[in-house]
Amino acid sequence: MAIIKEGSASSRRPEDEKLSIGANIAYGLQHVLTMYGGIVAVPLIVGQAAGLSPGDVGLLVTASLFAGGLATILQTLGLPFFGSRLPLVQGVSFSGVATMVAISGNGGIPSILGAVIAASLIGLLITPVFSRITRFFPPLVTGIVITTIGLTLMPVAAFWAMGGNNTSPDFGSPANIQLAATTLAIVLLLSKLGSASVSRLSILLALVIGTGIAYAAGMTDFSQVANGPLFALPAIFHFGYPTFEIAAIVSMLIVIIVTLVETSADILAVGEIVETKVDSRRLGDGLRADMLSSILAPVFGSFTQSAFAQNVGLVAVTGVKSRYVVATGGVFLVVLGLLPVMGRVVAAVPSSVLGGAGIVLFGTVAASGIRTLSKVDYHNNMNLIIVATSIGFGMIPIASPGFYEHFPTWVATIFHSGISSAALMAIVLNLLFNHFKTGNADQQSVFVAGTERTIRYKDIVRLRDGDYFLNGKLYDEKGIEIPMIPEGAH
Repeated sequence: MAIIKEGSASSRRPEDEKLSIGANIAYGLQHVLTMYGGIVAVPLIVGQAAGLSPGDVGLLVTASLFAGGLATILQTLGLPFFGSRLPLVQGVSFSGVATMVAISGNGGIPSILGAVIAASLIGLLITPVFSRITRFFPPLVTGIVITTIGLTLMPVAAFWAMGGNNTSPDFGSPANIQLAATTLAIVLLLSKLGSASVSRLSILLALVIGTGIAYAAGMTDFSQVANGPLFALPAIFHFGYPTFEIAAIVSMLIVIIVTLVETSADILAVGEIVETKVDSRRLGDGLRADMLSSILAPVFGSFTQSAFAQNVGLVAVTGVKSRYVVATGGVFLVVLGLLPVMGRVVAAVPSSVLGGAGIVLFGTVAASGIRTLSKVDYHNNMNLIIVATSIGFGMIPIASPGFYEHFPTWVATIFHSGISSAALMAIVLNLLFNHFKTGNADQQSVFVAGTERTIRYKDIVRLRDGDYFLNGKLYDEKGIEIPMIPEGAH
């Protein structure tokens, strides 16, 4: 019998794999390029809505990069009671954009920062509740959530592929879409090559090659890279000390609850992809890291932090499960937050190039969810209708973004995200049909019965011991063929 010693390669968790420095740098940079557009989008939108000057908007962007890097390092490497120690990239949560824009109209940036700090502190206090719900996240629920994450991100990929700026004259132009298609083709071509290292770096290489093609075609501009300071420390409370307003805090608390749900789903999703155990303790550590990062981020001028779903897709695409790779990406984000010139270089990557790569990334997330759902038992239960209803419910805000605009603000805040909509519906229906079984019918749902082979009981009772089928014919125990009456005959 083989004996496995503690700490040996056989007992090591997949996420604890240590790669070379070069591999960490390459794969870590790939993670940064994948999420860079998303992490800068929130400060750009909020800063412009708050009426900040371009210089102050730039400081918001820099602060978000710096805070996201620190949050990523905390989540991946961890401290006692903080950090899931999984390959999760952290950054500014997009789920709070609408709420923060509304708050900025009344109290400006200081009111947003105060609301984020107060609501995140409350979120930190309630994380023990969320950390004990892992048993309510079976493959049925996690598969629904992972699939929905991928599907809800596809409009982002399409928006990037069209140019990423709907006010630009060339938005949606054939040139932008052709650039995205070229980048997609490069990803697929590099993925097909025999070299495992090239295949794993296909996203990064495609982004570099795509940007080079864009530069040669005059579709990107690096002239602004030299404008501005090379090095800048994050300013502490540059926008003023936070102010605490009850209405703003309540609104932001709803965002925090949604963030906790989404982060729980992301932690469980990446655990499924990495094929490692995620128990209630580990989930709680991850959520606490989320909330602690969100409490500290406003000090530097940033907002709520959460895991980035697109980077979960990157883990699935590359198969690189090491948390140290993502921690290296966190270091890159910190450096970008300290070196604005580096941020300007990365910002020069055209949105169309990101869109081409995003199609593969986000599609892979959905495919991973479908693979998880294939493990679910659909026999004589309501699991199929749970999947159908939950994914359909999650697609409503994607198919019709204005669906909830006439509902109360708290309803719109919770359900405007397809991810949180699908997650909440999946959890509720799983509880209703699979945990609280009182009132459940003994027979299959009509939806399930139509998807499986069925046979009538009255036909089974006519069979005798020893009867058997061979090559589509029925024989008795003596090998004598038993005639079968065709359907509809008398």
